[in-house]
Amino acid sequence: MKAKKLLAAALMLSMSAGALAASEAAAPRQITVTGESTLQVAPELATITLGVTEEAGEAAAAMAAVSDAMTAVIARLKDAGIAAEDMQTQQISMHPVWSQDRSYDSGGRREITGFEASNTLMVRVRDLDGLGPVLDKVLAAGANRFQGLNFGVEDPSAVTGRIRGEAVKDAIRKAQQLAEAAGMELGPVRSISEHGGGGGPRPMMAMDMARQESMPIEAGELTFTHNVSVVFDMSVPGGESSE
Repeated sequence: MKAKKLLAAALMLSMSAGALAASEAAAPRQITVTGESTLQVAPELATITLGVTEEAGEAAAAMAAVSDAMTAVIARLKDAGIAAEDMQTQQISMHPVWSQDRSYDSGGRREITGFEASNTLMVRVRDLDGLGPVLDKVLAAGANRFQGLNFGVEDPSAVTGRIRGEAVKDAIRKAQQLAEAAGMELGPVRSISEHGGGGGPRPMMAMDMARQESMPIEAGELTFTHNVSVVFDMSVPGGESSE
């Protein structure tokens, strides 16, 4: 009886070892490579974020002053040819202005001395040659806050479409080089995954609101990149594939 148990255990161990060896032999030989493509394009539009901030003793007065100034700013933008769909209010805020000192008469507590209201507007400018004059006009109309300037293109997906295929070709080229260096043959593609990439918008820049001459603007170029990960099969030269 004992001999039968030992024989069964040995048989099970042999079968397990065989299954493990078969599993290792069947494990696919694969390589994962990242491909990248880059393209420089000229900007087609600019997005600026500007605003108006006013302070008054009463909240209603502060908000009324902001509303009047922003109305004038929007009117100047429309006169400059900016379409309604290229303007969007980003934020309207109101908060109290507190005294800086804590005097003995007030019991050491800060007091509200007024209110500050603000209105922030995003503007898309499609005529880059007119960007400087547009900024001059909104400054003259009462805009006193600039949060940034970014350049972009009308259709980023179209740019991505131009460079997506080049990223895959780059991955294939790298995989071939690595396979040759390892003494292997490159097999078919198993999977492709994209990692996005994107455009290279110009960094946000502060505006000098004290300037009197036309605002100088240089658009430069935008750099778009796209990345893909590609998994390839590999095989030993002259041998069987990883199937």
